[in-house]
Amino acid sequence: MSGWLKAGLIGAAVLVLLNLIGLIPLLGCITLPLTILAYAVIGGLAASYMPPVRTAGQGAGQGALAALIAALIGGIFGMIIAVIQASLRGTAQILSQLPPEVLQAIQDSGIPPRFLAGVGGASICGSVCCGVGLLIAAALGAIGGAIFAAAKPD
Repeated sequence: MSGWLKAGLIGAAVLVLLNLIGLIPLLGCITLPLTILAYAVIGGLAASYMPPVRTAGQGAGQGALAALIAALIGGIFGMIIAVIQASLRGTAQILSQLPPEVLQAIQDSGIPPRFLAGVGGASICGSVCCGVGLLIAAALGAIGGAIFAAAKPD
């Protein structure tokens, strides 16, 4: 098994654990910073699995791949959690948590507010968030891999 894949799978397990911790109301607020930090650490872990003599470019590539794998698996798991939560909650409860200004802006744009609630809304919002998360993960994983490879070339 290649080093970036191993690091990506380890990182995916960490991200799944962070998603589960995010379900606890008081601990949910710390999971975003930890997730962002995890992407860079996953990149560094992938670079650490590279055989010596490491270069920053190779470390960046390995780190980006590992963080992409981890973010994809973690994002899919997070989206599944969001869909389950949306199916268990009522649409009125979800919409009641949005500020009135946001609801008005949504209505003014022609999107019915109920479109954002429920399983369909959770799926759409989760897909968009997962896509953005993949870009962020690749960038931070590349940075983490490049820093580790430059700091420990041998």
